[in-house]
Amino acid sequence: MLKTLKLKKLVEKPHVKKDDTVLLRSGEGKGKKGRVLQVLSDKGMVVVEGFNYVKRHQRPSKKLGKGGILEKEGPISLGRVSLFCSKCNKTTRALFITHKTEKSRVCKRCDEPIGRK
Repeated sequence: MLKTLKLKKLVEKPHVKKDDTVLLRSGEGKGKKGRVLQVLSDKGMVVVEGFNYVKRHQRPSKKLGKGGILEKEGPISLGRVSLFCSKCNKTTRALFITHKTEKSRVCKRCDEPIGRK
């Protein structure tokens, strides 16, 4: 009996980065906003604060203490989230603008900078 393996598509350059605000486009929490905690570009997934909670069993240790069942955020597919601009309060795409050898991302709708401050 042969098993077929599903290979996830590699994402070379994801459209979101860590600490970006994103809007969930589909699923149970559709329309909710959250902050990106981690981008897993090799799997094409992203971990967003407050979405997709999973339960993990943890053994007691000196570092974590008591142990037990912990809830933490699980990964979400990159296709389910879109970049959110706080200036124009809408989802947007990011444009890359080069200014004196410095590359920055700006909102396509309102031309305000997106990213870390």
